[in-house]
Amino acid sequence: MKELERIQNPYNDDKAIDACSIFGAMDTSGKRFSGKGVIRAIANMHDRGNGLGGGFAIYGLYPEYADLYAFHIMYLSQKGKEDVEAFLKEKFRLTHAEEVPTQPTPKITNPPLVWRYFLEVGPQKPEEEADDDYVVERVMEINTKFPDAFVFSSGKDMGVFKGVGYPEEIAEYFCLEQYEGYLWTAHGRFPTNTPGWWGGAHPFCILDWTVVHNGEISSYGINRRYLEQFGYHCTMQTDTEVVAYAVDLLMRKHNLPIEIVAKILASPLWSDIQRLPQREQTLMRTLRQVYGSLLLNGPFTVIIAHHGEMIGLTDRIRLRPLTVGAKGSMLYLSSEESAIRLICPDLDEAWIPAGGEPVVGSLKAPLKTPVAAKEMVSHVD
Repeated sequence: MKELERIQNPYNDDKAIDACSIFGAMDTSGKRFSGKGVIRAIANMHDRGNGLGGGFAIYGLYPEYADLYAFHIMYLSQKGKEDVEAFLKEKFRLTHAEEVPTQPTPKITNPPLVWRYFLEVGPQKPEEEADDDYVVERVMEINTKFPDAFVFSSGKDMGVFKGVGYPEEIAEYFCLEQYEGYLWTAHGRFPTNTPGWWGGAHPFCILDWTVVHNGEISSYGINRRYLEQFGYHCTMQTDTEVVAYAVDLLMRKHNLPIEIVAKILASPLWSDIQRLPQREQTLMRTLRQVYGSLLLNGPFTVIIAHHGEMIGLTDRIRLRPLTVGAKGSMLYLSSEESAIRLICPDLDEAWIPAGGEPVVGSLKAPLKTPVAAKEMVSHVD
């Protein structure tokens, strides 16, 4: 037994290498708020990471450019920047460009150059193609054809800020206390099977869809091959990237509701499906047949966000934690309840959702209490 413990824990410490921390806060009234509390909450889970990745997504970030696509791009060379900027001017109407403000932070070393661009789709787009599809194609083109540059945020009125460091260090580096948004997500990374590098930090983003993840996607290979059929290319060397693209495909392109998407990503076992009423059984069999390659194998908890919604989802047997808290119009999702109560000690409610059942905060609907959330996912026609 001692030999097994030595092999599994060679440094004799008390950390779990599969930890990671995730946190989300949303004001469902749409009111924008500072990220100071979110930064404190994710920093409270410092020991779940190791400084190899941290990041934030903010919605309602750029009200002055709300109708434009905001590209955040990291550059590894000046030539990469020049080449990409020429490409952007060829493919879009470029309204404004600037370097993302940063400040010296002691433990952030060798950062890439980070710029943001506010873009409008112009006459270069084929008339029959949707704007969002055109933007996704251009993001994939930059990330596959320009070796010294990668787009890591591409939505409207939102942005991702991420890098190598603890999340509180990334927040300090990007001056995030100066920003406001109505929805924030945050991540502290403890890379297991993939590199810790600037592009591989969370959140992962395409258009305004972002994902932060605690766990391990062991189905990455088949998920990736399936998504490649629809024009998505995984270039960030991290398993979580497939979740962001899967959500974009299912919810935006195929227009499926989150209740159905949850049953695709976190599908019940076949033995459970066989015990369902016939109508639900038919639905579940159809989803498995059509989208079986998007089933996420392995332990996971994710926070999915886009404009107007924040969604928490775990694998069916809850191998990674998720706690939900609600206070007035505020919804919180977290790896640990302590992080929520640090910034909101007098919650109206706190609960642990069932595995595979989404928790949804929305600008369009009241907060879902545990009872309402259970009713929402208990039956899908």
